[in-house]
Amino acid sequence: MKTDYLIVGSGLSALVFGSLMAKAGKKVQVLESHEHPGGFGHTFTMAKKYKFNAQLHYVWDCGEGYTVNRVLKKLNLDKQVTFERYEPDGFDHMRMPGYSLDIPSDSQELIRRLSQLFPENSEQIRQFILEVKQTSEGLKILSPPIIPREVFKHLGQVSSAVKYLHSTLQDVFDKFQLPQAAQTLLALQWPDFLLPPDQLSFYAWVILFTNYQNGAFYPTHHFDHVINSLVKVIEENGGDVLLNLEVTDFILSNKTVTGVKAVNKINHQKYEFNANTIICNIDPQKAAQMIGLENFSKKIRKKLNYDYSPSNFMAYCVVKDIDLRDYGFGKWNTFHTGHRNLNEAFYQMYEKHDYSNPSFAITTPTLLTNSERDCPEGYQIIEFLTVANYDYFKQLRETNKKDYRRKKQEILNYILDVVEKNYIPDLRKHLVFKITGSPTTNERFCWCPQGNSYGSNLTPKNMGIGRLNHETSLNNFYFCNASSGYPGFAPTFWTGAILYQRLSGDVILSKG
Repeated sequence: MKTDYLIVGSGLSALVFGSLMAKAGKKVQVLESHEHPGGFGHTFTMAKKYKFNAQLHYVWDCGEGYTVNRVLKKLNLDKQVTFERYEPDGFDHMRMPGYSLDIPSDSQELIRRLSQLFPENSEQIRQFILEVKQTSEGLKILSPPIIPREVFKHLGQVSSAVKYLHSTLQDVFDKFQLPQAAQTLLALQWPDFLLPPDQLSFYAWVILFTNYQNGAFYPTHHFDHVINSLVKVIEENGGDVLLNLEVTDFILSNKTVTGVKAVNKINHQKYEFNANTIICNIDPQKAAQMIGLENFSKKIRKKLNYDYSPSNFMAYCVVKDIDLRDYGFGKWNTFHTGHRNLNEAFYQMYEKHDYSNPSFAITTPTLLTNSERDCPEGYQIIEFLTVANYDYFKQLRETNKKDYRRKKQEILNYILDVVEKNYIPDLRKHLVFKITGSPTTNERFCWCPQGNSYGSNLTPKNMGIGRLNHETSLNNFYFCNASSGYPGFAPTFWTGAILYQRLSGDVILSKG
């Protein structure tokens, strides 16, 4: 029997779309090649007692009336899938030689703190922060669906946004002549993009920075509860989420995708699935190559010609007999750099593979919620994240696995040296568990080409009006993925919900 919607991949946008359609009475099937649903949102357990999320740390748009909340209300999940807010007075703690800045939610307070650090540049700082706010408002007005009367009503904000279409964050820093240290403090959450200021789209930075100012959150019951709740909605409404099924081919007839071929990764049994509509949550470029690029329109082929984002190194660690709150950690993330210039820091790590003076993020998920533990009492989880070059790690892993493991350990040791010197003396004595992941880990467990962390690269080239969306030029076939929307928790919620609206006519998300 044909299903209504066959969804290839179980990333967050796919689960949002699938749960909404299932709740609306449609028959939904989700195929996932991994043993866990959720894509980068999935959670894995180590040593039978420590839970780690693959990549998500803090998220936005979870407050009352915002994107995530509105979707959860539609699914009757808003009372059970709840979120804890990061500290509004300092949700990001920026640390670099000679300077320390906690980023507050209030823009005027941010201007005051930066002006205290750089009194001679207070006017440039004020103008820059106000321009960020103006651009943020303009981008909201220009986000689909565009309402002409709103554009004319807010021409100032729209003009601010439009003029930065091709700008990097560095371009705008230079325009306002911010001092180097101020630039670094403002851009120090660069691991959220894995791009330095001179490559990162100003749009991408503005969207993330201002949305976190409006509220940075963490799930009350951790990310696995979010994923499992969406899966449950699909299953309780007659749908299926089928794991360990790798899609090997798409079935195409007369410019219409009618189904897929798949193989069970455990027993190698082959299957064929058919549906009235196919939703593609796997990487659009990869899917298009499987189908044959020549089957897509010239316009779509051009949009599919994107570069992948860089990848990352992750270290998942557990400590015992120590309370990280005593060392300056809590309901915030910490970003550290030993470099004054993040462009140089990125080049040293990504191009030279030199981590002797690392820039990285620190997150402590155990401290973000008191409602449910991700490890036993007496233990706490601490994680480290930085950029890593896929080609370099892939070659290492394929040619010399011992060198591959040694390099991962080397990076962790450099990070631990910095942490012990600046934050937690004798941290190594309290480490009871550690595991590291590289770009090839991302590729193996999250099925992301080249180990990419965010789909298409967040450069100005990929953030403009030519960005890919759900349209594919093939019949009954739609993209629903970070590269056909935007990466991150809230943007993938938006992507799944907007496609649901497009195909169902049921409006959940609207402007105003």
